[in-house]
Amino acid sequence: MWIIAIIAMLCWSGSDIFSKVGSKQSDKLSHYKVGIAVGLVMGIHAIYSVTIGGVPLTFADIINYLPASFFYILSMVIGYMGLRYIELSISSPICNGSGAVTAILCMLVWGVTFVEEDSNAVFLNGPIIAGIVLIVAGIIALGFVDNLENDDLRKERQLTANRKYSKSVLAILLPVVYCILDSCGTFVDTLIADSYSERIADELLVGDILNTAYEFTWMFIAIIFAIYVFIIKREKVDKKYDGTKLLGGICEAIGQVFYMMVIVAEYVPGYVIISAYCAVSAIWGRIFLKEKLSWKHYLALAAAFAGILILGFFDV
Repeated sequence: MWIIAIIAMLCWSGSDIFSKVGSKQSDKLSHYKVGIAVGLVMGIHAIYSVTIGGVPLTFADIINYLPASFFYILSMVIGYMGLRYIELSISSPICNGSGAVTAILCMLVWGVTFVEEDSNAVFLNGPIIAGIVLIVAGIIALGFVDNLENDDLRKERQLTANRKYSKSVLAILLPVVYCILDSCGTFVDTLIADSYSERIADELLVGDILNTAYEFTWMFIAIIFAIYVFIIKREKVDKKYDGTKLLGGICEAIGQVFYMMVIVAEYVPGYVIISAYCAVSAIWGRIFLKEKLSWKHYLALAAAFAGILILGFFDV
């Protein structure tokens, strides 16, 4: 199972870097184009799952899962938009901090328990509290560090980078919005999955049904985006950049499939491995995009990443 978790980690980090490379800073429609690529691949896999894989999906399942799909897809589109404004090394860890936000949301709705028991309340102990605090503190620190950085120092560290970024509240805001929306999706996803589990004993089948419903919704959204981009806006296909986006979509879809395998198997170490994908994304950004951050950035990122690993280990 650890190999499956590593594949999911590599695929999602690959989706990050390919989507980033395929998003030109000057292209205001880039997030739609990435969405088209992701939806295309998701749709192909969904059709395969129903026709060959034998997943018993109904139209009602797509409608039932629509609230979770809405939050997930909206968060991803906003995340793709944010790729034009900030380094991947910064945006990916912020986006991956959604586990902490989900935990906070669950605490507000279900309450808190400090005794491990069979209850809807969120179980908290020292490490979980520390993980949440580290993620929130790291994200807040990143926002301050990035916006208070001296302009000359920013230009100096970006000399060798493939892309240059200026100060922008939007640059930090978009990944944070992604983080919040994705956590809302996870929360709603849990509620929907629980309702299905009451009727269907096979958790693997439940995962297949809901994931396929999500993929079909992505396909529908991709069709709308394609009509807007290629028919209304009359954009032409850019083989170099759009081909890279397609690779990002393929990695996203494959990563989703392997992620679901780990979730259904309840393989806790796998959660930690997969949650490390943001660190791998940062490595790809350093290698391929020549991104270089200040020591203050890296310190804030280290805090957020440590918190992500802690929550991953405790399955939050």
